[in-house]
Amino acid sequence: MKIINKTKNNLLADNVSFADTSFKRIKGLLGRGQLNRGEALIIRPCNSIHTFFMRFAIDVLFVDRNNRIVKAMPNLKPFCITGVYFTADKVIELPAGIIQSTDTQFGDILEIN
Repeated sequence: MKIINKTKNNLLADNVSFADTSFKRIKGLLGRGQLNRGEALIIRPCNSIHTFFMRFAIDVLFVDRNNRIVKAMPNLKPFCITGVYFTADKVIELPAGIIQSTDTQFGDILEIN
């Protein structure tokens, strides 16, 4: 599965995992030592996250039902909590630096397939 920024025609990830059960959403990336370039975790349904007990920073995209980015948060450090983005349907967690290197931003449309 891939995540492509259709607006910018950039590949964000080509190794995508889903956290779509209660247990998987609670666990998220906890226990992982890193998130490698090309990897992503989609958490759904989700409109807020935390990075408590994580060991590395991540880039975070809050995405609505139409796959439009409603909030982009680059380099979210461990032990942080985000606000609640009520229009978000899912959250995409990416390795830190992907948002900046792909010029991904608010309003961009993603393709997830």
